[in-house]
Amino acid sequence: MTDSPLLRVDNLATHFTITDNGRKRVLKAVDGVSFEVGRGETVGIVGESGSGKSTVARTIMGLEPAASGSILFDGIDLTTLGARAYRGQRRRIQMVFQDPFASLNPRMRIGEIVAEPLLVHDGMRLRAGIAEARELLERVGLPADSVERYPHEFSGGQRQRIGIARALASKPDLMIADEPVSALDVSIQAQLLNLMKDLQRDLGLSILFISHDLNVVRYMCTRTVVMYHGKVVEYGATDDLWTDPQHDYTRTLLSAIPHLARSAG
Repeated sequence: MTDSPLLRVDNLATHFTITDNGRKRVLKAVDGVSFEVGRGETVGIVGESGSGKSTVARTIMGLEPAASGSILFDGIDLTTLGARAYRGQRRRIQMVFQDPFASLNPRMRIGEIVAEPLLVHDGMRLRAGIAEARELLERVGLPADSVERYPHEFSGGQRQRIGIARALASKPDLMIADEPVSALDVSIQAQLLNLMKDLQRDLGLSILFISHDLNVVRYMCTRTVVMYHGKVVEYGATDDLWTDPQHDYTRTLLSAIPHLARSAG
């Protein structure tokens, strides 16, 4: 096992052209962001809505183009790849989205949804893919016969488990979890977070965990990136950020957490 990080983001920028009062201007949604994710590590990105944290995830996934900077994944700069080569790397990077209701095709059976990456990336036949989907669903705590059902038959927490099973299908090295529990009740959140921890331990996954909830980030992440207006304002060991924050914005985020929640962990 090499000591080099699995993911190294260096001076990444993502810009959008927007129209404001009839005039076009450039919105620097991500502006010079740098951080690393080690092999088998969970790193958090935290910040308020509009801080740019989800845009970082979408840029790593190739869903938004980088304006500048580099995204080194296992030594390969993803920003230099053409579409076909990028797709080849994408099977090793999978995403779990925030909204478990919107991220599943309501017209597809669960088995087809979970098996889809296997059919696309591996050329697996549907019957074999469904068999693999049964195992993946059991791994995330759902009955194997879920393959025959449709998304509307499941609760929000169950749908997020389906999303995790789908992300695991291509055996990724990196999972990007973009606010994966924010739409769920607190008790269901805890179950999903523990599931992700167990999967990381068992599979050796690296996780980039995006959240606005510092309690969740502290529980999940060894290191944390704090973003504000598209920039990194603080980056370091999560416990250090919690006990000795260096930036005013980090202090503001921490001060908003109820005192009992901060002292409980």
